[in-house]
Amino acid sequence: MPKKTNDVSLHPNVKLRVPPHNKEAEQAVLGCVLLDENAAVYIMNELDVNDFYVDAHRKIFEAAQTLFQRNKPLDIVTIVPELEASGRMEAVGGISYLGMITGDIPAVANYKHYVNIVKRTSLLRQLIEAGQKIMEQSFTGDIEFDTLDFAERQIFKLSQKNEKSSLKPIAEPATEAISEIEQLMRDPLNKKGVPTGFAALNKMLNGFQPGDMIVLGARPSQGKTSMGMNFIQAAAFSDARKTDGKVEPYYCAVFSLEMPEVALTKRLLCAIAKVDMEKVNAGKLNHEELQRLVQARAKLAERNNIYIDDSGENTPMDILSKCRRLKREQGHLDLIMVDYLGLMRSGAKQVESRQQEVQEISRMMKLAAKELNVPIVLLCQLSRDVEKRKGMPQMSDLRESGAIEQDADVILFIYRPNIGDSKEKGAEDKNAVQLVVAKHRNGATGVIDLKWVPQWVSFEDADSYSVMAEDSAPPNSGEGGNLKY
Repeated sequence: MPKKTNDVSLHPNVKLRVPPHNKEAEQAVLGCVLLDENAAVYIMNELDVNDFYVDAHRKIFEAAQTLFQRNKPLDIVTIVPELEASGRMEAVGGISYLGMITGDIPAVANYKHYVNIVKRTSLLRQLIEAGQKIMEQSFTGDIEFDTLDFAERQIFKLSQKNEKSSLKPIAEPATEAISEIEQLMRDPLNKKGVPTGFAALNKMLNGFQPGDMIVLGARPSQGKTSMGMNFIQAAAFSDARKTDGKVEPYYCAVFSLEMPEVALTKRLLCAIAKVDMEKVNAGKLNHEELQRLVQARAKLAERNNIYIDDSGENTPMDILSKCRRLKREQGHLDLIMVDYLGLMRSGAKQVESRQQEVQEISRMMKLAAKELNVPIVLLCQLSRDVEKRKGMPQMSDLRESGAIEQDADVILFIYRPNIGDSKEKGAEDKNAVQLVVAKHRNGATGVIDLKWVPQWVSFEDADSYSVMAEDSAPPNSGEGGNLKY
């Protein structure tokens, strides 16, 4: 018996560079496909042609797939004409080989075990292929290329490809649903999502819910970025989350494809410190205002739970990869804001049209929200039709693709009816804002009255209640925002 060793370099497969495979398991799987109808249904949903290592086995399985898709019976009698018609009969070893793989199966009842062996060896081969790509990229020595990010993406694509869901009997999710309902009856705040910073919006949405994609749309210069940062500020400074009686901060990630991180942070500091942004940009602050900004910076540093990435090259895959890493490092991630969709690229090498690219970006962002189980606020520009129509925004105004409308769980629009109005109006009217909840997959829609505070580039509830006042208000008091249905 060969002596056991921990040195993997001495393994015969490593020495001879033989990719992992199990010829007997592949034969057994194909035999089960041709002998048992129930086994065939299971196997066809679990395996792919490329999961087979032996070329002849790939050809046989491909022929079986063709018959299965046509809803034809699967056995040695039907597969022979299929292989002959495609000119692959001789390449698979002829009818004698087909007879051998159907005659030498240890036990058809063990088909799931054979499938697992084939899947395991296939996964190992795919890992080797991904490792070779990573190694080749590393050998180039290209310091401009993010090899670590490339490596992570290769492995993630592999894990995503091998994750397959299955149908469940409804009794299991029904039991879970009743459990959630009972928890809510005991504690109505049990399923409260990430706070938005606006009392009426919190009441309508019950906070931003995990796994939701929230689209925030507006025309240019209407305050998309400011409202997005309001959401981040409200979550980051909220004390609503408690674990074992201790406050646990919400962790937030901001991806700014448009604005540099320093400019974005400056806005956030002005909003926290209540300092005039124009005076900051002009360098005309007094000592007391500067002190408030310094204190705001100290608050941010103390919490240290907002992360900003201002790369203009971020694709949905980049965002997902970075967020997965952040969630792993911090233990949890609670809110993501992306500013904005119009500047994002899908990362695909070939794109037929911008509309198709946006469709793919929207789909990937929704899948990212679901996988991370985190709400993603995706900022989006509206088309010029809003200005031509001179009315409240509609979902059809979302630029470039109707896929955004379909994929989003919540769609919000910023509508400032008095901007550009030639009539004389007071400052209060000019700063009136309506936040339109145009889509809410799990609840009501409506219009919420807010106000724009230009001095610190921020939005507030129309009745001037701040986030702290909102947190201290009794449940269901209705304070903090005028809600219209």
